[in-house]
Amino acid sequence: MTKSEKKEQEKPLTEDSDVQKKESEEKESSVEKEETIEEKLNNTQEKLLRTLAEMENQRRRFEKEKKEAFEFGGFNFAAEALLLIDNIDRAIISFKSDEKLKNNKDLDKIIDGIEIVKKDLVSIFKKNGIEAIDCINKKFDPNFHQAMLEIEDSAKENGIVIQEIQKGYMMKDRLLRPSLVGITKKIEEKTKKDEKNNKKT
Repeated sequence: MTKSEKKEQEKPLTEDSDVQKKESEEKESSVEKEETIEEKLNNTQEKLLRTLAEMENQRRRFEKEKKEAFEFGGFNFAAEALLLIDNIDRAIISFKSDEKLKNNKDLDKIIDGIEIVKKDLVSIFKKNGIEAIDCINKKFDPNFHQAMLEIEDSAKENGIVIQEIQKGYMMKDRLLRPSLVGITKKIEEKTKKDEKNNKKT
């Protein structure tokens, strides 16, 4: 064989190997392309699922807000209307304690009329889910009560509500206004503190 024949035989071999390399590269790249398409599909599915979840959460939030707006739309009005009951109570106390009016024959009728108005107002409040907080002789709860003063009482344990300065109210499950209260404080604690202070000085 001559050199030229050998070269000619070698050329097709190298060409064949080049073709094989190209085919294998194309296959690899097509596999890579297929993977990227699958990845794109997975990414798109994830985005779609997230979007659907966000839409569902938003729908639930809107429903909750709509329900709360319906139930508690009159919340501010109700809080302001409590002043009416407070003023009615003050009027009754004022009439009863006024020395000039005590001799008046019609005083009881006036007070009865005011009491009727108060009862009607309280019944309207109850129909709308507004009720007074019962706090006397109950343990102090900062969620419903606001302590205004401490009253020394050794007969009861600490933190019991024994005086109601202003009634508190709930509107369904929301606090409309806390009860302003006086709570118990044991006398023993004060004497122990005094003894400690005397020892320090």
